[in-house]
Amino acid sequence: MIDITSILTIVFVAAGIFFLLIGSVGIIRLPDFYSRTHATSKSDTLGMMLVIIGLIIFEGLTINSGKLFLILLFILLANPVGAHALARAALHAGLKPTLNKKNEETNDS
Repeated sequence: MIDITSILTIVFVAAGIFFLLIGSVGIIRLPDFYSRTHATSKSDTLGMMLVIIGLIIFEGLTINSGKLFLILLFILLANPVGAHALARAALHAGLKPTLNKKNEETNDS
């Protein structure tokens, strides 16, 4: 019989996989480095957090769930800081963001 913890685990892990997939599509579809970095940092952080929360629910109150929680905190802090450092290094290296010329032409009119 399926209990509530199994259902919550499946929902959280499936939602996390969905956000990880969206981040992967963002790498392919977005035009420049800054957009790609933003898409992956936001969606991958959320996706990994949801997957780990699902695993914590599945595991229950054990030492393993405590370790998963510490990993969750590390991901929550490290992913945005790493993405910011990459974007800042790219800006200092002279990489300019790609601007959409079509939107510039319509705004000038």
